[in-house]
Amino acid sequence: MDETPQRPDVGADAGADIAPQPAREPEPARLSIDRFMEIELRVARVVEAERVPKADRLLRLQLELGDGERRQIVAGIAASYEPESLIDKRIIVVANLQPARIRGVDSQGMLLAADLDGRPIVATFEEPVPPGTRVR
Repeated sequence: MDETPQRPDVGADAGADIAPQPAREPEPARLSIDRFMEIELRVARVVEAERVPKADRLLRLQLELGDGERRQIVAGIAASYEPESLIDKRIIVVANLQPARIRGVDSQGMLLAADLDGRPIVATFEEPVPPGTRVR
């Protein structure tokens, strides 16, 4: 006969009213301010925008980055934005990102966007910030 005293909070239904905890994502590594400053965020004005052929989610953007510098980037925002709606918008780009080839199109940077339940929301400015301005 087991004479181990039973704790009132332990039993077959202990914890039955406790909701399962969602899995936590690992906390991202923290960057020093010096490391963050290595990322060159700049204002760019969208000059041209068009869909990438045979790619439902991709747009090809031609950007003005100031001082006559033009760049092309490819962004996965076509499901949320019509190309014409981006013309003349001032966006934030990572200007010193390693170039990449995406679906056969060269991309020389990356725009910043929020992820709202899987829908990209492009980061823009309310005031007319000149292209090429550093974002910090």
